[in-house]
Amino acid sequence: MTSNRLRNLIVIGATLVPFFSIAHAENAIGVQGTVGCNESPQRVQRLQITKPGVYENYLVDSNWAGGNRVKITADNVTLRNCEIRNATGNGVGVFGKNVTIENCYIHHLLHSTYDQQHDAHGITGRWSNVTIRNCEICYVSGDCVQFDPDRRFAGEALIENCTLWTGPLPADAAGFQQGERPGENAFDSKTPPDGPRCRLTIRNCVMYGWNQPGQIGNMAALNLKEHLQATIENCLFRDNEICFRLRGPTSRGGALVTISDCALFDSQVGIRMESNIRDLKIRNLAFGAGVERKYRRSGRGTFPGYDNEGETTADSFEAILKNGWE
Repeated sequence: MTSNRLRNLIVIGATLVPFFSIAHAENAIGVQGTVGCNESPQRVQRLQITKPGVYENYLVDSNWAGGNRVKITADNVTLRNCEIRNATGNGVGVFGKNVTIENCYIHHLLHSTYDQQHDAHGITGRWSNVTIRNCEICYVSGDCVQFDPDRRFAGEALIENCTLWTGPLPADAAGFQQGERPGENAFDSKTPPDGPRCRLTIRNCVMYGWNQPGQIGNMAALNLKEHLQATIENCLFRDNEICFRLRGPTSRGGALVTISDCALFDSQVGIRMESNIRDLKIRNLAFGAGVERKYRRSGRGTFPGYDNEGETTADSFEAILKNGWE
């Protein structure tokens, strides 16, 4: 299967579902138009960005090398229309401020083996005013996006109109075998334990395939935890063990989460609430076919400040994907 075809299909189990795209529509969900390289890209094994500016149309084909394959240490950088693939390290490491990553296709970042899993993330680094827009990220042995593994830096991140997914590998790759499903989460938050909360907004995204059999237990599309303020809106979920894993206070803090106008399909658990999470706000959450358990509370907490209004029944997955939020 070619890269172009991957961007035009969604894989649900063994079924290929057309990915309807609505270019430039305000209510569109997931990637729009073409992502990845344009014609005649510059081909490199690694890209190190040390100066501000726009960097575009790079094919970063890493020949299964490790480390951050695109390493951004400058402020005020835009990475655009690139494809980053075939590495045992992270696709993009963000260590500068005011960074935008858009129209990129990031895939096949696989470290070690399925049975002895090690992280290789699609995009990682620091909370530092990062925008990730119109990107497709898949087949990673860590998370599609994870900030900040060092838990040293506070800031904010916006993820919009992205498609973040995994599924059984179509062919052997690195130390992984055909049919094995790599990955942990579409997004995972790690933060400093105190100081200003890190701020996350995810909107108009599609997240699917974070399901069993997988590399970890409790596979979740969104794993929101620690000292985080998160807003998730207008997102579409399908084929996940857990769509939202929401984790309350620990020694590293507890997430404050607002969810609005999202739709969930074909998943074991819609919302999993853990560790007595507080002030969880849910608005207009729509459940479609195949959700086995809408809500699961882990532990005996009282979940103070929990507020859930406007629950409804979702239209079909395909209709929302094609028409967006009306």
